[in-house]
Amino acid sequence: MQKISLKNRGQFIVILLFTFLFVLPVSQVKAQSSVQENQLKFGRLLRLIDGYYVDTTNIDALTEKAIVKVLSELDPHSTYISKEEVEKMNEPLKGNFEGIGISFNIYKDTLMVNSTISGGPSEKVGLRSGDRIVEVDGENIAGTGIKNSDVFRLLRGDKGTKVNLKVLRRGIPDALDFTIIRDKIPIFSVDASYMLDKSTGYIKLNKFAATSLDEFLEAMKKLKNSGIKNLILDLRGNTGGYLKTAIQISNQFLKERSLVVYTEGINDIKREYKAPSQGTFEKGNLVILINEMSASASEIVSGAIQDWDRGVIIGRRSFGKGLVQKPFFLTDGSMIRLTTAHYYTPSGRCIQKSYKNGLKEYREDYIHRMQNGEMFSADSIKFDESQKFKTLINGRTVFGGGGIMPDIFIPMDTSSHYKYINKLRRKSVIYNYVLDYIDANRNKLKSKYSDFDQFDKHFEVTSAMINKVVENGEKEGIEKDETSLEFSSNDMKKEIKAIIARDLFSRNDFYKVIYKDDKDILKAIEVLENQKKYDSYLVKTE
Repeated sequence: MQKISLKNRGQFIVILLFTFLFVLPVSQVKAQSSVQENQLKFGRLLRLIDGYYVDTTNIDALTEKAIVKVLSELDPHSTYISKEEVEKMNEPLKGNFEGIGISFNIYKDTLMVNSTISGGPSEKVGLRSGDRIVEVDGENIAGTGIKNSDVFRLLRGDKGTKVNLKVLRRGIPDALDFTIIRDKIPIFSVDASYMLDKSTGYIKLNKFAATSLDEFLEAMKKLKNSGIKNLILDLRGNTGGYLKTAIQISNQFLKERSLVVYTEGINDIKREYKAPSQGTFEKGNLVILINEMSASASEIVSGAIQDWDRGVIIGRRSFGKGLVQKPFFLTDGSMIRLTTAHYYTPSGRCIQKSYKNGLKEYREDYIHRMQNGEMFSADSIKFDESQKFKTLINGRTVFGGGGIMPDIFIPMDTSSHYKYINKLRRKSVIYNYVLDYIDANRNKLKSKYSDFDQFDKHFEVTSAMINKVVENGEKEGIEKDETSLEFSSNDMKKEIKAIIARDLFSRNDFYKVIYKDDKDILKAIEVLENQKKYDSYLVKTE
């Protein structure tokens, strides 16, 4: 073989460099040319429709439909959001909105105040649970068929603006007048935080919002003051939120500089996100609860914890969303959320489930899981062997390509006996009964039970109360089912008591009642109470 001289080798390298410099721009130019050609093509189509089509057309609507159709061909999570929807979409993740600060229910065609938000404008002026708002700025809203959207339109508004209310209150014959100055109202992402026993704390997080870290740290501070040694973080039903917040929450459990997640796409370079600082709970025993509705940011947190063998995951296989969306605003203030990268857990797995069979099949994945039996048996869950990975400390086998598989599987309970109580729930029969009951007995309940502990210990939902719910259900066309009622009456009693507790005391107290015999939580406590058992789930068993 002929050797290349040092001089010729240098010339050869220079030629290669120039070749690469020449080839890359040509590829990019071709791509840009294609975009421009198709942009002109679509613009001409719209001009032709506008100028020559036989009937009247709405060019704006046609354009929006075209955008939606194009994005639907890419992946299930690239979406179009109209200008009107953009601000509403951002509210839950920003952590606040501007309004008067009440939770409400439209009951018997009347706007009823369920509760006032602590420290909010309505609480400050003396609005109470059970109050009925009948006028807003002189406009009668009682008996007019008012909807939730009407309430938002009337009561939300810019901070500092005024709204005048006329309110009916039980026991007072004349309507009361209130003038409320709107303010920023917090939207909480920590639903509950309390001690389950002397050493185990519980936090339920419903989303990963801008305020979630502050809420979480405040909850942890209180739990630490109560002597927490173990933590159960409940991410069941948490569909995600901000990537930054997922990293911040993960940071509370992992060692400083531990990799939490990395993202990568064809047009997006690899980006690694590491735990930036020392966390608040790096050493205590940790259990994370997930289910089939835990998605995106929830999977980032549970995936990082599992990959670092930091805690035990309990529940059912998570949703399987491993795509990163980036917002891009369009010229009219509307927006697209375009998938720009996959995200990967520290072990290198992408947990995005397949969408190769189209959007319809993807959206029906929950139904397929039910039909395949995987909600009821871990053995029914099949993973792709090519998606096998190892955890980073103990080398346990974990899988990508279809959500986070928990270390301990808890089957779903879908007994046919729940059909009756579910019918009552769907028509708000149980909830509406509780509204009536609290409205009639609020003062009596408040005087009898000074705090939640007294209420929890002494208050009992009676058979007469259940019979009234059944009677109300029959008025709504729900036939009494004796067998199902016998099976689910304890659940109904628990639900009634929990709703009353939330109304009289706090959201925390609702969960203290409703989760008293929750299977996932009971299993978590069982594991946490036995250190050997806890450790056994974190070691390699193959």
